[in-house]
Amino acid sequence: MTAESPAQTVQRLFPLLAEGKTAEAAALFADSVSFSIPHPPGIPWVPEVDSAEGMRTFFKLLRTHVQPKEFDLRHVIVDGADVVLIGRMVSEVRKTGRDIDTAFALHTTVRDGRITRYHLYEDTYAVAKAYSDG
Repeated sequence: MTAESPAQTVQRLFPLLAEGKTAEAAALFADSVSFSIPHPPGIPWVPEVDSAEGMRTFFKLLRTHVQPKEFDLRHVIVDGADVVLIGRMVSEVRKTGRDIDTAFALHTTVRDGRITRYHLYEDTYAVAKAYSDG
């Protein structure tokens, strides 16, 4: 049996999240995770994360506060253990009913079959605007 490539490991994440399988999604992560999502203050679905269990918490919070609507993966760039995903996503903030419509880049790293880095870059202004009451 051939070992799964880093890109295959990372791409297994999204169907699991779409199906609400947060425990299975978190199981793709290593015990120690480098996590980064720059975000405006007060966004409740971005906790401090440094582990697979922290990723599970993040996925649960995300599901509680945000309803995914569209996910368009446009490019997958692989350089050894690093996998960068580029695309566009639309999600509805449950609190306000407004959409976050943003391009994104997700930089991941896979070591020994587990994801060790999850750094998401998105339009933080779009996030703040969709979440704010004003």
